[in-house]
Amino acid sequence: MFETRYVDVGWAKLAVHTVGSGPPALLIHGYPLDHRVWLDLLASPLTARNTLVAVDLRGHGMSPWAGDPVHAMELFADDCAALIQTLALGPAHVAGLSMGGYVTLALWERHPKVVRSLALVDTRSAADSEQGKAGRMAAMDAVVNAGRRALALAMIEALVPSDADLITKGRIASMIEFQPVETIIADLRGMRDRVDRTWVLPTVRVPALVVVGERDTLTPPAEATQIARAIPGARLVVVPGSGHLVPIDGAAVLVRELGAFWRDSE
Repeated sequence: MFETRYVDVGWAKLAVHTVGSGPPALLIHGYPLDHRVWLDLLASPLTARNTLVAVDLRGHGMSPWAGDPVHAMELFADDCAALIQTLALGPAHVAGLSMGGYVTLALWERHPKVVRSLALVDTRSAADSEQGKAGRMAAMDAVVNAGRRALALAMIEALVPSDADLITKGRIASMIEFQPVETIIADLRGMRDRVDRTWVLPTVRVPALVVVGERDTLTPPAEATQIARAIPGARLVVVPGSGHLVPIDGAAVLVRELGAFWRDSE
């Protein structure tokens, strides 16, 4: 069972869930989720060789909302850097899912010395298109006017294939409905306003792994392929049958690939 502790980062308090032994690996969840997206990894053989550190970003999961009207990717990245330094984890392997991938690229840009390797899972490097920004605005209105349940129902259709197991869909619904509405709005604003970090990809000088679900429609394999080609020496893994949440519906493959990747990066 993992250990949960709280770490003060500036004016925010972050819940951190740790299990295992060996070189540390920081796991950064996506929107609007929390550390529970990594539960299959936290209970996997990965813990025999690595210390897994699953963070709840500020306002998510067990980390209270810190009052920020916008959750900028740079803010999250600075939090993660401070966490790595406070817990003396660095340099750490870093794996980021979806929004967590945006944070991982910002972390590499701003604090490269704390990163041992990076894994980008179901994510992209580009900024939102105008259509994407409009979608963020619509989601803000929807979560305020229709509630988190409506948001969860809409997102489940995009996050996992329609034939996904009901437990899988239930896990996602529980996480989305658990997050404060303020957090959801602040996340959406941060993602809407994030900068294009495609230029960062060629600057990566640590081992890199790019993972994407074969059936991911939000950040499809074609985008993952472009990211992997732009990062020197990066390896691409396409997970058969999985959607946008490989840590849930492709966990066995992700465990195998991350285990080999981290071993080769140490």
